Amino acid sequence: MKSCVAVRHVAFEDLDRLEPVLVSRGFAVTEIDAATGDLSALDPLAPDLLVVLGGPIGVGDLADYPFLAAEIRLLERRLAADRPTLGICLGAQLMARALGGRVFANPNGKEIGWAPLSLNEAGADSALGDLAAAAVLHWHGDTFDLPHGAIRLASTPQTENQAFAWGLRGLALQFHIEAGQRGLERWFVGHAAEIAATPGVSVAGLRRDTARHAPRMEAVGARVLGRWLDQVCG
Repeated sequence: MKSCVAVRHVAFEDLDRLEPVLVSRGFAVTEIDAATGDLSALDPLAPDLLVVLGGPIGVGDLADYPFLAAEIRLLERRLAADRPTLGICLGAQLMARALGGRVFANPNGKEIGWAPLSLNEAGADSALGDLAAAAVLHWHGDTFDLPHGAIRLASTPQTENQAFAWGLRGLALQFHIEAGQRGLERWFVGHAAEIAATPGVSVAGLRRDTARHAPRMEAVGARVLGRWLDQVCG
């Protein structure tokens, strides 16, 4: 059986709708809590797949959350070896940092809510191709410079670098394809303070847009992950 290790930063931002896709493809999934787990004990090259998930902290918070440095070291080793690696939101930012990219507060402000992506030619030809006609969930305040040697796949007007590929087996997504409609109800509680502090964003509005877009995105996100896994894990 193949192994997947998922690193999470808060309990409610988990694999959610992606876990059944992994299980259906023969992966045994292990979740590690970044704050309390011993990341230094994990062999960076051992898992068949590493997924680094999102969270409400940032790469700039290393002084307060030193485990982020352990994640960056883990990703440096993993990406250098071209082992299958998926980063989502904070995970994508950590990948960018591990590859030498700058991570910083988005000068265009926070991007929270459902909106479509613009895929470039490389993105349309990649595993992300099905996202061309779908709204995805954005929930981030930071962004990053495209690492040297990475291939940009997607953008939005607010955030130029929404997705990139690294080598043959690295994929970084600034947006969320993992969160389902039911699971997002936990986000609305866990991120209540951020929602209240962000102009133009409300629980009611997010719930309305989630009801509209999440059912389709659950299916599309599963197809995207499945297609990518078929490409990188055989």
